Amino acid sequence: MRFQKRQSVLDHVPAMRRYARALSRDDDIADDIVQDALVRAYEGADTFRAGASLKNWLLAIVRNSFFGDLRRNKAENLRHERLALLLIDHVEAQQERQAYLRQIIDRFLMLSASQREVLHLISIEGLSYQEAAEVLDVPIGTVMSRISRARSALRALEIDAETKAAHQLYIVGGRDDA
Repeated sequence: MRFQKRQSVLDHVPAMRRYARALSRDDDIADDIVQDALVRAYEGADTFRAGASLKNWLLAIVRNSFFGDLRRNKAENLRHERLALLLIDHVEAQQERQAYLRQIIDRFLMLSASQREVLHLISIEGLSYQEAAEVLDVPIGTVMSRISRARSALRALEIDAETKAAHQLYIVGGRDDA
């Protein structure tokens, strides 16, 4: 590794985390970005130019990790949306049921990638928390936390949608006291 002894990568982790949080607006995603950036920094340590700013180099890696993940997630979301459209076309249900299924799919796609991933593995694939943790290569506590946040987010999205629908209801010929 060509880093100077006085320059420690660990000294710059707080700045990396702050920058990742500013980019992602999510603490969990920021932690994942920083972890990925640290791995990339250690793997690519030979590319660090002597005399250059270690902090700037690490922040550039954080930025590249974030935007690389963003591009991957965008492509993944597009694939999921196309799959959802295909599934809806093949579901033989009443119109209301199809609309409800579309709302569920839309809410599912609004979740973060990590939440969608763990919710899919557990709810759709039927994996146990331990099996999902092994697939994702994360501790079981992380799986439990992500599934809890995903379920809470889905409930919040459903309540928000119901609230909006209730406020849009207008009874003809009555009074709107609300």
